[in-house]
Amino acid sequence: MPNQYLTDQIFDKINELAKGEYENCSFTNCDLSNKNLSGFKFTDCRFVGCNLSLAAISGVAFQGVTFKDCKILGLRFDTCNPFGFEVSFEGCQLNHASFFKIKLKKTTFKDTQLQGTDFAEADLTNAIFDNCNMEQAIFNRTILEKADFRTSYNYAIDLENNRIKKAKFSVHGLSGLLHKYDLHIEG
Repeated sequence: MPNQYLTDQIFDKINELAKGEYENCSFTNCDLSNKNLSGFKFTDCRFVGCNLSLAAISGVAFQGVTFKDCKILGLRFDTCNPFGFEVSFEGCQLNHASFFKIKLKKTTFKDTQLQGTDFAEADLTNAIFDNCNMEQAIFNRTILEKADFRTSYNYAIDLENNRIKKAKFSVHGLSGLLHKYDLHIEG
């Protein structure tokens, strides 16, 4: 069966999705957890209140996709199609996801849980982390130039192991930049 091409559709409370290309579609309260979405294409789509935890997303194209209030635990974005990859997250649980070596320039993460998320070798130039919990998030040889961490918390970033020029931090987040020195900072 050939892949479907669907545009301007609204999907509400579904738990199965036909393989294909989806353009300008909205997905609301859908449970696609543990589903195989490999090879799908989503362009200018919006996911709201959906569960995509542990879905297989190998080769998936996410182009101009917004996730709001979604549960997206353990997703391997590093296996997605890198061509035109563009996503944003608001109010999501994005714990233990992997963005290894992904280009995420100007990506917005707002009010999102990023605990244990892997950003190793990713390009986060001009990314915005607005009020995000980044406990145990992994930054290793990550490009963080001009990234904004001013309202986020619980991050630990090695200044010597990441490109961090002109990144923005608040005074409250300084301990996350000095963690490896085992200092006791009071304030």
